[in-house]
Amino acid sequence: MFSEGRWSRAAGPAHDYMGFSATRDALYSSGHPAPRSGLPNPFGLIKSKDGGKTWQKLGLEGESDFHSLATSHRTNTVYVFNPHPNSRMKQSGIYYTRNDGLQWKRAAARGLSGELNSLAVHPTDSGVVAAGTEQGLYLSRDAGENFEQLVGEMRVFAEAFDLDGQQLWFSTYAGKAELARIALKPGTAPEALSIPAVGEDAVAYIAQNPVQPDEFAIATFKRSVFVSEDRGRSWTQIARDGATLP
Repeated sequence: MFSEGRWSRAAGPAHDYMGFSATRDALYSSGHPAPRSGLPNPFGLIKSKDGGKTWQKLGLEGESDFHSLATSHRTNTVYVFNPHPNSRMKQSGIYYTRNDGLQWKRAAARGLSGELNSLAVHPTDSGVVAAGTEQGLYLSRDAGENFEQLVGEMRVFAEAFDLDGQQLWFSTYAGKAELARIALKPGTAPEALSIPAVGEDAVAYIAQNPVQPDEFAIATFKRSVFVSEDRGRSWTQIARDGATLP
C-alpha cells in the first residue's frame, strides 16, 4: 500500500490476486492461493471487508480464475470475463452479479469487437459498463447487452470511470503509451493527457482516490507506478519495474 508518501506491506495473505478491484466498502478479486495455504485453486470470486486481511469465498472456487474483473464503486456489482464454461456459466463471455455471486447473468455483448483486454463499471449505475479491446473503447448502457464504440482503431488496455460518473479514463498503445479521458456525452472527443515516457510499456491500471478525487494513480504492465495530485497534469513516480521508490 502507498499512503502519505510511503510504501508498506498490506495486511493479509500473499495470494496471487487476479482482477483485484475495490469498491467503497470492499475488495473483490480472483486468482490463486499462496503456497501451502491449503485453499482451493483457483479462487473463483472472493471478497474482503477488512482491507484484505481476510477473504470470503463467493463461489466458483476450484473452477475459474477471472483475470478481467471490474466492480461498481457504490453498488458492488461485479462484472467478469469468463474464458471457459463452469458450473454457473455455461459458456464463455461477459457475466455480472449484483448479489455477490448468488446469481450470474450473461451479457450478450452485441457490437463488441476485438479481443477483450479490460472492463470498468460505472460507480453508481451498474448498467453502464465499458470495455477495452484490441480494436478500441466500447460503452454499454444496458448491462452489456449492446455496446457502442467510443474510440476506434487502437488497442485499449485499461479504462476507469471517474467516481463522479462524468468521464471515462482509458489507456492506449499505438507506438507509444498514451492516456486519455472522454466525457460521457454524445459527440464528445477524447482529451489526451500527458504521462511520463515509459518506453515499450503501457498503462495497465487506472485508479482514483475516493477521499482525494483529484488524485489518480496509474500502473504499467512492467510494474511502474505513477501518482498525480492534479487530475493528470503532472505525475510523480513511486515504483519502477516492480521496485518501490522512497
